[in-house]
Amino acid sequence: MKKFILIFICLVSNLLFSQNWKSNFDDAKKEALTSNKIILLVFSGSDWCAPCIKLDKNIWQSKDFIQFSDENYVLYKADFPKKKANQLTENLKQQNNALAEKYNQDGNYPFVVLLDGSGKVIGVTGYKNYTPLEYIAHLKSLEKK
Repeated sequence: MKKFILIFICLVSNLLFSQNWKSNFDDAKKEALTSNKIILLVFSGSDWCAPCIKLDKNIWQSKDFIQFSDENYVLYKADFPKKKANQLTENLKQQNNALAEKYNQDGNYPFVVLLDGSGKVIGVTGYKNYTPLEYIAHLKSLEKK
């Protein structure tokens, strides 16, 4: 019985603190427009870029960021994995390449772009050795510029 309760608590906590990263950028734009939220577009090399992995682990997966982003952002990760086992579908690769051509022409990783619902750039940043709350404050400061 104790084992069941522990498993149940783990499952519920994962549901409460899971992120809603979109898999279609057009859907992200539509949601941003209808909900009046900002799009947080992240260019990442999830299986080869050490700062990308740190940003994901330390910021994106933190409880503070998850709670903040749920209320304020529509999340989209344009991932560019290198390992064969992590390859994306051809459609997703094309979508991410088109986004990179438009928003990340220099090929920086990680590269974080804040956009309004129409796709206009509000601010850009990258990896910072910040706590989740410091990173949230940094993102908020970009929104005001």
